[in-house]
Amino acid sequence: MGLIDNEQKHFVLVHGACHGAWCWFKLKPLLEAAGHRVSAFDLSASGTNTEVIQHVTTLSDYTKPLLEFMAAVPPEEKVVLVGHSLGGMNIALAMEKFPEKVSVAVFLAAFMPDYVHKLSYVLDQYNEKSSAEDWLDTQFLPYNAEIDSEMSMLFGSKFMSSSLYQLCSEQDLELGKILIRPSSLFMKDLQSANQFTEDGYGYVRRVYIICDEDKAIKKGFQQWMIDNNPVDRVKELKDVDHMAMLCDPKQINVCLLDIAHAYA
Repeated sequence: MGLIDNEQKHFVLVHGACHGAWCWFKLKPLLEAAGHRVSAFDLSASGTNTEVIQHVTTLSDYTKPLLEFMAAVPPEEKVVLVGHSLGGMNIALAMEKFPEKVSVAVFLAAFMPDYVHKLSYVLDQYNEKSSAEDWLDTQFLPYNAEIDSEMSMLFGSKFMSSSLYQLCSEQDLELGKILIRPSSLFMKDLQSANQFTEDGYGYVRRVYIICDEDKAIKKGFQQWMIDNNPVDRVKELKDVDHMAMLCDPKQINVCLLDIAHAYA
């Protein structure tokens, strides 16, 4: 028992846009079965969180549940932060504010900013390299009637089935369709927010996990982000779509355990 306690890691799983803690339901018990602690929770206006997206105007507001969690982590403890998709921006903010509490940050097919450009830079590049048609039936709506209002985003069924969940089971896809909620990319906020720093976000070791069949954040763009801001290690999952934790939870479990063993 002592050996398990000495080797136990604490994984903190952060979901992507429109999703919630529910998307980790297959992976969480696998990591726990290996003897580790796992925390997965809903960001603001996500999953069962009672906020509505129109009241969440900044990345910081959206990340509030994660930031409150990190503030409560004891000073002597370090966690393994795992961010999926837009969740990469959330863990980056947590890294900036609590670098000493993160042993390693894992970007799983996630947006990964740098500390040289403004916070919106990676998303700006993504939007430049994408076309409106790529979003298919995803809905973008203004928060309110103001000219420069933030935009909400809700994935459409066609986008989910062809770009997010195309290798997942029909059951996983249907679960996603039922549980997703409107989110945002917070582009207005990110355009003006203070950039991350080398002593904060840049201090933490980072690993990027590429999903080779990802049609939402395609492999080429994942590699571009790695080239833009090199990481300590790159790993690649085979035959998985954007929703790796649902598509092949056993493969991502092995991958995360290997990363934790090496860096945590």
